[in-house]
Amino acid sequence: MSGERTTAADPYFPDHGDSRYRVHRYELALEYRPGPNRLAGTARLSAIAGRAPLTEFLLNLAEFKVGRILVDGRAPHYAHRGGKLRVRPAKPLPAGAAFTVEVHYAGNPKPVRSPWGGLGWEELTDGALVASQPVGAPSWYPCNDRPADKASYQISVNTPSAYTVVAGGRLLTRTTKASTTTWVYEQSAPTSSYLVGLSIGMHQTVLLGDPGLGGVPQSAHVPAHLLARFSRDFARQPAMMQLFEELFGPYPFGEYAVVVADEELDVPVEAQGLSLFGANHVDGVRGSERLVAHELAHQWFGNSVTIADWRHIWLNEGLAKYAEWLWSERSGGRTAHALAAAAHRMLSALPQDLKLADPGRKLMFDDRLYERGGLTVHAVRCALGDAAFFRMLRDWASVHRHGVVTTAGFTAHVSRYASEPVDELLVAWLYQPSLPPLPSPHGAPSIPERPAYPPTNGGPAGGRVSS
Repeated sequence: MSGERTTAADPYFPDHGDSRYRVHRYELALEYRPGPNRLAGTARLSAIAGRAPLTEFLLNLAEFKVGRILVDGRAPHYAHRGGKLRVRPAKPLPAGAAFTVEVHYAGNPKPVRSPWGGLGWEELTDGALVASQPVGAPSWYPCNDRPADKASYQISVNTPSAYTVVAGGRLLTRTTKASTTTWVYEQSAPTSSYLVGLSIGMHQTVLLGDPGLGGVPQSAHVPAHLLARFSRDFARQPAMMQLFEELFGPYPFGEYAVVVADEELDVPVEAQGLSLFGANHVDGVRGSERLVAHELAHQWFGNSVTIADWRHIWLNEGLAKYAEWLWSERSGGRTAHALAAAAHRMLSALPQDLKLADPGRKLMFDDRLYERGGLTVHAVRCALGDAAFFRMLRDWASVHRHGVVTTAGFTAHVSRYASEPVDELLVAWLYQPSLPPLPSPHGAPSIPERPAYPPTNGGPAGGRVSS
């Protein structure tokens, strides 16, 4: 696991997270009633104090009524204001000490406000959905809300039996009593708070492909009336999984689930071991297939290999964007270089005011960051040549599996695979706003242009690719 850590507050979201301690496990026991949108929860956190004694610590929690808090079984002093739960233990916690926090809370969950609209818990017409990136996790549970603080999770949800509950991780038990069912999921891999996904809805569950011995179980939870379209749109996800394991290394979690909400979503959202799509992403003609590839790629880049803070978001989005292009190249669509050229033409006509390695909070989800991120990865591929590039990419995912990374760590990693210095190239793409020239491929590509899978969208090779 990567040793990179961050101790300072996140420069983009200084009110989220507390670097004076870390959490290594969350146990959430929730009761949810969809009609009144009522959530009652108990959160038990197992944590470790940092290098200094803790006289107080902070958790992020939205506007719930807090019933009781215990620290190591004793009632602390606490204040809950402005999305922050400030906890002062009865006695200071020694440096390096393990401690537990138990929070009982209840209320009507709603998204937390952000520059991008509401984030986190969203009440649907019939059910609920959680998509927290980047700071929506406190909308439904108390947490140390910083991406570098990764923990294991056990999530128990009790809700009316008509609903299917899906969370990232392995379903341990499903127990029905009277008219309610309790679903218990375990995510043992280290998980950032923003990547804890949850869906409560009227779904049918289907399996995607046959994982076979040693394969990755893939399930989908889909409204019944969308199943026929879904079965075509996601038919090639098992082939994507096969390709990405070949290129990036073994899938980093125990299973992978897809949820389709029976409502429109602006964009799909990744969670750990889980991706959330809207009904608008299911059209029966694979119109959103690049997004299926993008969200799957995030399981390696973003979820397993996680950014230390939000300045480095291009490492998530640039690598996932490039995975879209690799899937297109491998599956008979346009090559990565053709897609890079199209992205370069588009960016060249737009304002040149984005610094990829530190875009600022305002631009961290700008479309240009995704496209320029993909172009930067392509520039690295062109500079290294395919053999060294794919070795570099696979090692990046392997060395930092379940770890925390920074842009500086990535540039140092890339340099180790280069036969000639790449410092100037990386500075130009990452730290200078002006757009560098389109890179030229180095040597013959090792990914065959001959389709290894059926052509994209069921059309001829090189046919329509969604953008």
